[in-house]
Amino acid sequence: MHGARLLGDRARCASFAVATGPPAARTMEVGALAPMSTCLRPNGCAARGYGPERRCAAMSSGDVLMRIDDGGRVIDWSPSAGEVFGWSAEEAVGRSVSALVYENGAAENRLRALSDGPGSVVVRPVLADSSVTWEVRAGVDAESHWDLAILRAMFTHLPMHLHVLDDRLRIVRVNAAMHGLCPVSIDSVPGQVFTEAYRLAAPEEEAAVARRVMEGGEPVYDRMVRSVQGPAGSNPRIQSISYVRLESEGGRALGLVASVLDVTDRERAMRRLKILEGVRRQVGERMEVMAVCQELTNAVVPAFSGIAVVEVIEDVIRGEEPPLAPVDPGVPLRRAAFRGLMSAYPVGEVRKLPYGTPFSRVLADLRPRVVPVEEGSLWLAADPARAEAIKRSGVHSLIVAPLALRGQALGVVSFYRHGAEDPFEGEDIALTSDVCAHAALCIENARRYTRERTIAATVKRRLLPQRPATPSTVDVSHLHLPGRGGGGAWFDVIELAGARTALVLGDVAGLGMATATTMGQLRMVVQSLAALDLEPDELMARLSDTAARLAAERAALPIGDPLHREPLTAGCLIAVYDSVERQCTFVRAGLPEPYVVFLDGSSTILSVPAGPVLAGTDQSPFPATTVAVPAGSTLAICNEDVLASSAQLRSLLNQGVAQPLDELCDALAYAMRNRYETEKLVLLARAKALPAEQVLTLPLPAGPEAAPRARAAARRQLEAWKVDEDSTFTTELIVSELVGNAVRYGAPPLRLRLILDGMLTCEVSDAVSSAPHLKHARTIDETGRGLFIVATVADNWGTHYEAQGKTVWAQQLTGAA
Repeated sequence: MHGARLLGDRARCASFAVATGPPAARTMEVGALAPMSTCLRPNGCAARGYGPERRCAAMSSGDVLMRIDDGGRVIDWSPSAGEVFGWSAEEAVGRSVSALVYENGAAENRLRALSDGPGSVVVRPVLADSSVTWEVRAGVDAESHWDLAILRAMFTHLPMHLHVLDDRLRIVRVNAAMHGLCPVSIDSVPGQVFTEAYRLAAPEEEAAVARRVMEGGEPVYDRMVRSVQGPAGSNPRIQSISYVRLESEGGRALGLVASVLDVTDRERAMRRLKILEGVRRQVGERMEVMAVCQELTNAVVPAFSGIAVVEVIEDVIRGEEPPLAPVDPGVPLRRAAFRGLMSAYPVGEVRKLPYGTPFSRVLADLRPRVVPVEEGSLWLAADPARAEAIKRSGVHSLIVAPLALRGQALGVVSFYRHGAEDPFEGEDIALTSDVCAHAALCIENARRYTRERTIAATVKRRLLPQRPATPSTVDVSHLHLPGRGGGGAWFDVIELAGARTALVLGDVAGLGMATATTMGQLRMVVQSLAALDLEPDELMARLSDTAARLAAERAALPIGDPLHREPLTAGCLIAVYDSVERQCTFVRAGLPEPYVVFLDGSSTILSVPAGPVLAGTDQSPFPATTVAVPAGSTLAICNEDVLASSAQLRSLLNQGVAQPLDELCDALAYAMRNRYETEKLVLLARAKALPAEQVLTLPLPAGPEAAPRARAAARRQLEAWKVDEDSTFTTELIVSELVGNAVRYGAPPLRLRLILDGMLTCEVSDAVSSAPHLKHARTIDETGRGLFIVATVADNWGTHYEAQGKTVWAQQLTGAA
């Protein structure tokens, strides 16, 4: 061992593995890493006067410098050794190393310089023929010297917790940063199993990971591991653990270096951010107060707490204005949502909060608080049902927080932790406040939406027909499914002259008050235009013009007005049924095609050409289609294409051809019970035929004899219908005036038609489309009084235009003789 002794302490191993490894490793690797030699040749750098700062490498890594026997004598001397020490092989071989060094002071100085150099030499034993020789080799390059220095500094001063583990995962050495980390004393750590010293939650699993690193050599970085208990009995901590295998020069596993970093604060902060992000992403998707509350409990359980309860003031559920804090103790709250093990009260129950509990206190001062849950807590006695649920659920920690906005109380949220969950800490209050602030804003939006929807539904209910007309020519019933957000669907049944009935169904896109008022405006326009007895296609065109003007008014609103950004879109379908001709004329703008079921059970979707939507940019005309509709046929009109897409609904209509329409609507509602996402309106009409004996149709000549012939025919028919004398006289007068005007201003063919259907209708048709005008004749005028007389004696009169010509009609109430 003389050679190793001559190299001195500074030539010994200074590697990280030897400096920190187990004793066995140190013994095996003595001399493994030593400072590298420098150029000390007699005629080299030193001979030229260069100092240590101008040294140069004299050997390369791996060169054998010399071999020394067990007695310390040189048995082999390389040229590189001669360059370093200045001795030739003849001078060095066979001599003692000590003699070579101390015989010449210069050689001793060179050896000291070699020991202090930035490189290293390696001294290792070699077993040969039952004897031991020592081999001195050039070591690692110069950079390794600095690597060693860096490693020593890191292990001594780095604020990361470093551990050297042996092959049984026992802690051999720790660095100074370990103080205060382990739940046990730092003095007792060496010798303990690593996973036990830290009291990890899953020690077996962690030991298995460490052994895999030991066996395979693949490092493991940044494993998030939870400890059962922190230092000094504090809450459990979260550690980031990494493992790296220590290897000998031959690649054999010596142990592990385990680094531990306490990331509890970081992980808790990240967890809080993740919870808050989840709440902001999940809560507020639906515009219903109860739904928002359920979204809140889904977002926080189990991410934040094991149990969550949301209780909302009952007025808020209905859309009313929330009260200001402090809230009156008598204000009822509804349990809006719950998620967890066991609920003290069912969701939906309305009750007053007991006075003297944290929940009532929160509604008084709007301050969140961490509440200790102890068996003797006074507030538990005020609410026995809740106390029992808390006990049975194993709750040990509670946060009560208000749902409030601008000083107004909306409700209260209770977060419970139970079982193995960590107790709430003061830092959780900030997260609770952020969560509840977002939830309160979403609940307030839902409350406002509920209030607006309630107002809009009320307005719409008032604008829709309160008592739909019941004409004698058709039986009518309707099915209205409002949907979640309401809508702008409406319908009308309008009686027209000549035993005709107009069926109107429309739909304004959108929700809320603006949609409801627009629907009311369009409905009034339809009724006003229907009173003019326009043809269905003409009526639809005028309705579209009105909708376009409303859209232009909406677009002209200030940019800040929400209605400015909401375009007006509406659809409509008009069907006019003539019970005398037994036919129906259809015009549609955007809505689905009608469906008809005939009396024999056959059915079809009527092919009615589609016109453009109302208020749209398409200026195409609205084509009208006339279809024969026999008596007993059932017509179905919808605002959505539910019939074409559902064979079940069509089958119900086909089977219910003889079923009362109200019962048929009920059957459709039962079948559509799962289709409540959007508003749906179905209008059913069953056609009736006016009996032939209630209609008189008489062709008339084009000459002066037309009026007397018409009066005589009318008198005979009225006598057959047993109409009273006063009504008969009035009818003769109306027939005379209308026929006289047709003869004078019209063109053949002329026709008289009398219809008795509740009211007595007198119609005179001719082939001229020019409109008659009501005039107020002067005393000296000989003509111009015909229509004035008709308007005076009739209850109603008007003009109905057809494809060829027109029909002037007048109606009056009649009495029996």
